[in-house]
Amino acid sequence: MNIKELHTEQKAVSAVSLFKGENSMANAIQIQKNETLKEHITKIPALLICIEGDVVFENEKGEKFSLGKGDYVNIEPNVKHWVIANETSQLVLFK
Repeated sequence: MNIKELHTEQKAVSAVSLFKGENSMANAIQIQKNETLKEHITKIPALLICIEGDVVFENEKGEKFSLGKGDYVNIEPNVKHWVIANETSQLVLFK
């Protein structure tokens, strides 16, 4: 199995459930080149890992992180954030 195979449609942004536990979850996210995962807020702490590609994670606090293969960022709850893909990218979000 491969994360890329979970995204069957060529959408700008695709999110697919990868795992659901009793108190946790993981989503596989694919963002096409030059597309943006629009701004949103999480109510609980989260972890975003870049599996493949090149993205920029930004938040309303002015923080900006470049993520490449293997890089990750902790996402604070109740802080608006968004992700911009410099190339088609595969990410995994854990909550």
